[in-house]
Amino acid sequence: MYPGTHADADPGRPAVVMAGSGQRLTYGELEERSTRLADALTGAGLRRGDVVALLTDNSVRAYEVYWAALRSGRYLAAVNSHLSPAEVAYIVTDSGAKALVVSAALGELAEAVAGLLPGVPVKLAYGGETGGYADYDAFLATGSPERPAEQPSGADLLYSSGTTGRPKGIKVDLPEYRVDEPGDLLTPVLQGMYGFGPDMVYLSPAPVYHAAPLRFGAAVHRVGGTLVMMERFDAEAALRAIETYRVTHSQWVPTMFVRMLKLPGGVRARYDLSSHRVAVHAAAPCPVEVKRAMIDWWGPVLYEYYAATEGAGMTFVDSTQWLAKPGTVGRAVIGVIRICDDEGRVLPPGEVGTVYFERDEVPFSYHGDPEKTREAQHPEHPTWCTIGDVGYLDEDGFLFLTDRRAFMIISGGVNIYPQEIEDALALHPAVLDVAVIGIPDPEMGESVKAVVQPAPDAVPGPELAAELLAYLRERIAHYKVPRSIDFVDELPRTPTGKLVKRRLKERYAAPAAAGSDSETTGETVWVAEPQPPSHSGIASS
Repeated sequence: MYPGTHADADPGRPAVVMAGSGQRLTYGELEERSTRLADALTGAGLRRGDVVALLTDNSVRAYEVYWAALRSGRYLAAVNSHLSPAEVAYIVTDSGAKALVVSAALGELAEAVAGLLPGVPVKLAYGGETGGYADYDAFLATGSPERPAEQPSGADLLYSSGTTGRPKGIKVDLPEYRVDEPGDLLTPVLQGMYGFGPDMVYLSPAPVYHAAPLRFGAAVHRVGGTLVMMERFDAEAALRAIETYRVTHSQWVPTMFVRMLKLPGGVRARYDLSSHRVAVHAAAPCPVEVKRAMIDWWGPVLYEYYAATEGAGMTFVDSTQWLAKPGTVGRAVIGVIRICDDEGRVLPPGEVGTVYFERDEVPFSYHGDPEKTREAQHPEHPTWCTIGDVGYLDEDGFLFLTDRRAFMIISGGVNIYPQEIEDALALHPAVLDVAVIGIPDPEMGESVKAVVQPAPDAVPGPELAAELLAYLRERIAHYKVPRSIDFVDELPRTPTGKLVKRRLKERYAAPAAAGSDSETTGETVWVAEPQPPSHSGIASS
């Protein structure tokens, strides 16, 4: 099913509600407005297979754009709204988008992006006037509200950075079924695992541009439920939303759990959470003690899954299973898990190796990068795919993850790739060598640390650290900027010049976990803290 089905049955039913403002979009409005937008885009020259890019804050309008693309056989490329203008422009250009829709709430970012994309023929802004964009509602009015006879299904085209830090579009073939026909893989899985249905009220506290919030919200619409979106995550406001809207289902990342657990006991006890049946979490490893505390508080309503934007496969574990096997991310519900060594040989239970999901066919490709697509495939079984994570299976088929692909940093559920930060910092004249790593952080899971070998004529110290942080903020998204910088005499490298990050991570792991990240290297160490992370560090993938 899709929103049109539910609009026909109950047009006044709320499809999207903003948790803070209470703004609502009914199924009838979602159906009419997404139909108009799809038709207006057709009138502007977009065809099946074209890409519509979306740059937005959390807004009811986001799903009008999503369903306009999905009901007209187009791709929807949702772009991280906390990227720099150049990063956004790269993704829009790389995707080949013929249209870009932005939220006026993004202000300077949206206007700066418009100036970098003269070749995108359709640029629209909702929520107010925005330089470089036509008015969204005026454009919408040019489209017909009549539902067309043919509505080929579209798909999302989301970007996930590779280990080099260069964003890569994750592209699937367009479905052969129509938007009003069954065929979507995720929705029946969510119905079976979590009881998604027309009576559900789903709370989404994370940014809508991420894969899980976007896709789970769409699944809510497929089954006829109500999606409640928070404008931004706030620990107490999340509890208030559960009570106010009688939320039945929700999805979180571990950092959100940490922040809610840190609320005073009186605040935590103030809200009625009795409607809450299912609390899904994913995106980052959840510390065992944090998850135990959440189960003690909310009861056995926590359900964890392991997956990725690529859609290679998926695991599932409920609270009872997890309590019996603490730390597991569950058993496979999409694909068959294979653990393989570096040569591709399948390993027995208990042995650590690369995690592959066996499928009937390759479920994705990296847009414009066939080599990277091949690297994600098993050397002998091309329909076995991996995102590079490492772990093991126990005798019962439960997966335990033991490492992350390369040295990716997961901070507050957001993937941050060190290479991009290193590349930017390496250009500074005061930097001779640099490594960026993730260090343990009790709230964010990990925080970003840069370890810098200064140039011979540079003076290490707080002034240089502050200069480097300011330099980075001008070049990359602020949530990627290191929380601290250390200066050392030399970085660990092999005789061939390869950086041995493992040694750096080992140096920092224990002291950082104990609350101190100084006195770790035996070298000259300076620490400079930038501004605290914004809610952009609170997101699901």
